[in-house]
Amino acid sequence: SSDAQVHNWHDLQTHVSFQILFSQRWSVSRSISPLLQKIHASTGSTIRTQCLPPSASVDILNKQRLLRPTSPHLTIYKPQLTSVLSIGNRGVGGALSVLLYGSSIAYLFFPGTFDGAYLIELASGIPEYVKYTAKTILAAPFAFHALNGIRHLFWDVGKFMTLRGVYQTGYAVLAGTAVSTIVLVLL
Repeated sequence: SSDAQVHNWHDLQTHVSFQILFSQRWSVSRSISPLLQKIHASTGSTIRTQCLPPSASVDILNKQRLLRPTSPHLTIYKPQLTSVLSIGNRGVGGALSVLLYGSSIAYLFFPGTFDGAYLIELASGIPEYVKYTAKTILAAPFAFHALNGIRHLFWDVGKFMTLRGVYQTGYAVLAGTAVSTIVLVLL
């Protein structure tokens, strides 16, 4: 056969027996099922191809991409306490890191002295509502991330690992964040 290369006697026997078995099964199946004849007629036909320049193939690919369905995103999921707290903990941790490193780098390049007297003078000129707003913006993420970190430490030792325990600790983190934020703002 031109489509298969035969390397030794065993390959020849296997190839010939496969062809005989396939042709016998095909002829029996063909005589039994007209549906198989239709399938063979539809799949056994030739396919015409044409050579296209690369730009035309890119155009065809782009047209095909427009017809494809898009993959679902997070918007198809119902938000759950566990996923919201997990994503929130990561986001808050990243934001706190940027704040820490950003303020440290700014302190290094700040022209002049940056001592306690300067900070007291700066804070005395700020209205009270701005101070409380700024303290809340700083205290809430810090409290949330700290309490959620304690929650993760409990998980590391195998505590509260049931679904009920995960939700209880999640609500405890939210309540603790609210109380801690109020306490930190009032300091």
